[in-house]
Amino acid sequence: MPDGTITLAQFEPLVGSVFTLQLGEAGRLTARLIEAKPGQWAPPEGRAPFSLMFEAPEPALPQRIYRLEHAQMGSMDIFLVPIARTATGVQYEAVFG
Repeated sequence: MPDGTITLAQFEPLVGSVFTLQLGEAGRLTARLIEAKPGQWAPPEGRAPFSLMFEAPEPALPQRIYRLEHAQMGSMDIFLVPIARTATGVQYEAVFG
């Protein structure tokens, strides 16, 4: 799924569902989508901005592009940034503008 075709409306009904985060030779992690919300800025044109928040178990991963897979959405490459540690894992944010 190309980045330009990803929209907030596709992710909103998936909040709470699990994605598989591919780590290459290191294996994979499960990541739960915990939030999908509109951006706080106005786009000059094109897709409305939005952000996604995922939570995955430790260890914390570095910020980079990861392949995420979901039963309904298929595979997509998304740039994830670790933003917080919680009692249950690490939260990652993806921002689309």
